[in-house]
Amino acid sequence: FPLQLSRRVGQKKQRLSDAETSQILPDAARMPYPKEPCSGPHACLGPPTTTGPQRSIYFLNHPARLGSEFFDQPGAHLARAFLGQVLVRRLTDNTELRSRIVETEAYLGPEDDAAHSRGGRQTARNRGMFMKPGTLYVYTIYGMYFCLNVSSRGDGACVLLRALEPLEGLETMRRLRSTLSKGASGRAFKDHELCSGPSKLCQALAIDKSFDQRDLATDGAMWMERGPPGPEPVVVAATRVGIGCKGEWAQKLLRFYVLGNPFVSMVDRAAEQM
Repeated sequence: FPLQLSRRVGQKKQRLSDAETSQILPDAARMPYPKEPCSGPHACLGPPTTTGPQRSIYFLNHPARLGSEFFDQPGAHLARAFLGQVLVRRLTDNTELRSRIVETEAYLGPEDDAAHSRGGRQTARNRGMFMKPGTLYVYTIYGMYFCLNVSSRGDGACVLLRALEPLEGLETMRRLRSTLSKGASGRAFKDHELCSGPSKLCQALAIDKSFDQRDLATDGAMWMERGPPGPEPVVVAATRVGIGCKGEWAQKLLRFYVLGNPFVSMVDRAAEQM
């Protein structure tokens, strides 16, 4: 009888220990990650040189992703609110690339002569601009590069992501930039060159037209998380880039970036003095 009692006590202790361990483990450690469907010219690139998914200890307990309510803001407000938030891209091998948003541009819809939705025109190309806030709008420039936008409140309004500060997965970003940038095969990109421009960040994160019209609040391959705690960034409001022929809209201060951040694509000294 004493021997049986001892065995029962030992089994009970083991069960209690197993239960406590399962409660301590974060959800990410217990649940498998959903796999992204392999589509588009960039989705099925070979694995990075390191083995296994790349996840830093710093981001092990990920903050909750930003939901639909966050994106439901007027374009200029959302463009500023994006600064400091973290964009996450999960590749097909579950490697996660993380970058802090440091530069954006707002496009305000039909009244904005620089917007693809000017005059209220809707096409198959710009349909994402007229969908619910948080919908991705990806378009092609020069027939070969991509730009990533997120729809905001209001028909035809969106925010262009212009520059990111890489936080995690830099070597994978370097490989992708070298592979996808025309005429740059084998080039070793410096950290500040990885995502310092709208088409550069799409290359570094393997974003192509297959992401168009996806919901950033629910997608399994890309989402946004609240940035780590810290002081509020000093924001510079400047004119947008490359729209000099758009009259009064070329002078509106609808580009926003983090003052002094070396990953910004283009600084405006006059705006910084203001």
